[in-house]
Amino acid sequence: MAKSQRRELVSSHNNKTIIADHTKRIMHRDIERQRRQEMTHLCTSLRNLLPLEYIKGKRAVSDHVQEAVNYIKDLEKNIEELGIKRDELKNLSNLRVLGSNRETSNNCAPICEVIVRSCLVGVEVVIISDFEEQFVLSRMMQVLLKEGLNVISCVSAKVNQRLMHTILSEVGGLRCIDTMELKKKLMETI
Repeated sequence: MAKSQRRELVSSHNNKTIIADHTKRIMHRDIERQRRQEMTHLCTSLRNLLPLEYIKGKRAVSDHVQEAVNYIKDLEKNIEELGIKRDELKNLSNLRVLGSNRETSNNCAPICEVIVRSCLVGVEVVIISDFEEQFVLSRMMQVLLKEGLNVISCVSAKVNQRLMHTILSEVGGLRCIDTMELKKKLMETI
């Protein structure tokens, strides 16, 4: 081979190498530009997801990432606290259900306290119940009417998270009322 042909081969080989290197640089630059654009987009999205108090006064991307970490930790802490509260409320609810089932099945503790006493006009009935427990007051009045008592007044009040009903009734005629028997009948209606 002649020297001129060798030069052309070397020259064309150098040109191909230069073109390949140039193409690699262009590709690398484009890939890097695309990567930076994607990172900018992701950082903008992150900044938009964070509450204002976490990014206020912070401009650097590293600060935004750190505040995102802080925000996630705060959210995790709130989730744990709410989970604990939920479990406590479930346990409290279950205890109330168990307690009310025991009361109704065993009749250990009455849901209401009934006091019957004689007064000048006739009979005074005081019913004290838990605020959550409900009974029908009209049933109590029906028992009083069946016993021959005329209801004069009924006053209800909330005292220390309990309901207190005071029913004042008069005795018709010259009848004598057995307060213990009346209390028993009233307790049976609850």
